[in-house]
Amino acid sequence: MGGGGADRLERTLRTFGLGDEDLAAWRESGLPDVSFDDWLTDRVARRPSGSRAREVYGAEDVHDFARRAILEALALEPGDHLLEVGCGGGRLLREALAAGASATGLDHSEEMIELAHERASGADVVLGAAEHIPFTDDAFSAVAMSVVFFFLGEPVGVLRECRRVLRSTGRLAVYTTGPELRGTPAAPEPIASRGHFYTDEELAGLARRAELRDIRVHNDRGGQLLAARAP
Repeated sequence: MGGGGADRLERTLRTFGLGDEDLAAWRESGLPDVSFDDWLTDRVARRPSGSRAREVYGAEDVHDFARRAILEALALEPGDHLLEVGCGGGRLLREALAAGASATGLDHSEEMIELAHERASGADVVLGAAEHIPFTDDAFSAVAMSVVFFFLGEPVGVLRECRRVLRSTGRLAVYTTGPELRGTPAAPEPIASRGHFYTDEELAGLARRAELRDIRVHNDRGGQLLAARAP
């Protein structure tokens, strides 16, 4: 990459709060310049890694708005068993444990798995993919996804997997980003171009195709909460 291109790359990294460690990681990746936006999306949000990711996803207030909405929708109690798909640093898992529920986290980032083990030591945390949830049928009374649905390439398939691992009448709560937030700090470029936005009706439609029931979508200024139950 020429001098001008390198300068633009560094400016982009700084925009996302990344620094010399991340620049070194990009250079060590050996990827072509055209892959930078995908690499950046992974490092920042899709498969977080690096010390900045640990700082962000280990913070007490990370995605606090989403966590509050999910917890209100699920109303976890002792006897519940929560699965969080895309558990990040484990903050929601800790809340579930504090409510007296059992908690299991699933994430495809090895660094987030390590962080969740540290921050939510009472939870089971497993490396795996949302498209193939590595648990048996009817294993959980509640499933949550916090700001990960946006990145799913096969959302109906993932929702069907969630339905499969939910017990009868088990609850699902998904918090995601609506199209009205595209291009804002909540969904900046280049990340926005690598995600999937849905209107409220489209989001509900995905849940219907997955054969969930009692479907409702609440939109708070572009933050969407999808809540549903298993049949």
